[in-house]
Amino acid sequence: MASRFQICLILVSFFLLTSSSYASEAESSQSKEFVLTLDHSNFSDTIAKYDFIVVEFYAPWCGHCKKLAPEYEKAASVLSTVDPLVILAKVDASDLQNKGLASQYDIRGFPSLKIIRNKGKDIQEYKGPREAQGIVDYLKKQSGPSSFLIKTSEIVNSLIDANKVVVVGVFPEFSGEQFDNFMAVAEKLRSDYEFGHTSDAKLLPRGDSSVTGPIVRLFKPFDELVVDFQGFDQEELKKFVEEASLPVVTVFNKDPTNHPFVIKFFNSANAKAMLFLNFTDEHVDTFKSKYHDVAEQYKGKGINFLLGDVESSQGAFQFFGLKEDQVPLIIIQTNEQKFLKPNVEADQIPSWVKEYQEGNVLPYRKSEPVPEVNNEPVKVAVADNLQDLFFNSGKNVLLEFYAPWCGHCKKLSPILEEVAVSFQSDGDVVIAKIDATANDIPGDVFDVKGYPTLYFKSSGGHIIPYDGDRSKDDMINFIKKNRETQPLTQDTTGTKDEL
Repeated sequence: MASRFQICLILVSFFLLTSSSYASEAESSQSKEFVLTLDHSNFSDTIAKYDFIVVEFYAPWCGHCKKLAPEYEKAASVLSTVDPLVILAKVDASDLQNKGLASQYDIRGFPSLKIIRNKGKDIQEYKGPREAQGIVDYLKKQSGPSSFLIKTSEIVNSLIDANKVVVVGVFPEFSGEQFDNFMAVAEKLRSDYEFGHTSDAKLLPRGDSSVTGPIVRLFKPFDELVVDFQGFDQEELKKFVEEASLPVVTVFNKDPTNHPFVIKFFNSANAKAMLFLNFTDEHVDTFKSKYHDVAEQYKGKGINFLLGDVESSQGAFQFFGLKEDQVPLIIIQTNEQKFLKPNVEADQIPSWVKEYQEGNVLPYRKSEPVPEVNNEPVKVAVADNLQDLFFNSGKNVLLEFYAPWCGHCKKLSPILEEVAVSFQSDGDVVIAKIDATANDIPGDVFDVKGYPTLYFKSSGGHIIPYDGDRSKDDMINFIKKNRETQPLTQDTTGTKDEL
């Protein structure tokens, strides 16, 4: 099964592709390389040397990786001079020799950056900017204390501003189980939020200044602006921070200050409702008001809500296989399924979400058209014929999941063709391919972490991933080893037919 909302994270990358800027704000690159190059042979030994190291898992053919590379190198040159020392490194995760590292660190897309602390004992996602100065600023904070001691108004002003979520613990003394639990949560969530602690609530800009604690006060730039919480069980406190730091309705448009909340929206384990509108439409305020009312109604009931400007959401439309003439459009995505209503009217939103909650909305499946002619050696699978071509065919099927832009897929294509030709006279074997970027894939069956990924189904229904070499001979031998031959059965006329 796919990792938690793997598809949603892919969608985030599409969103950011349409709006993020990788403009350089650092000095020109240095001739010396400051980013360490790691692989399977030196990775563990290098990680064991440092208390704080950031590793980029990349692929040479990845466009985003190419854009990040000069910014990452400039940031590494600056961070090589700070105290405490921050090391930046990189691993070519597309290299088969580094496949174990990619699996160990759960790499499901490129580039993926991991913050590795305490000589490899603690691993966190890097969730900061991807331009040089932003990387430097973010990692300076990440390499410091997980929670800052607030003693003066100057520290408050530097920590709490109008564009981010900040979590502050108010304690009469900085010791005891409640304080320790707060600090433990701060360490776990430091990649996502900024934490501070103080003994003087009068220093804080909002909320009851007379409290002495222990209490947790969360500041945010939306909705009610400040929320207090008095639970100090670690899981309860973690849940509070994650839920309270999301807007009732997350807005995605061209405003970069909204992007961190878009990422948090997709990182949530809840179902995700997304309403796409033309923000310049004369009726947009009516939609926004109705949608906000629905979001308030379902707050805390397992659904998060996002409002997207169609002009900024072209990646989403590409991902879902949608068209702009379907706007206004509402989608709800769960871990494995999508539900949508195109050309929705504002007054229909409450009843449609209610129908979804009650299980009365059929899921939507993105699929390319079923080929009218499918007689090439490598058969074309799409979402709408996958059941017949793969699951119910009664044949031995090798299926490739590919992406049109993937360099490794292009290299594999002629090899897969040769394999298919070699089995062309064998009616029990089918070689097929499916564009995994244009068709929905059953995530409970296929774990597609990268491209190309291959799965084999025997005629008896056994499904296994192919993890051998991508050569003609190895693939043919794999099929011969794992295939099954269906027994002959007697039909009603007395002749023998091979299934």
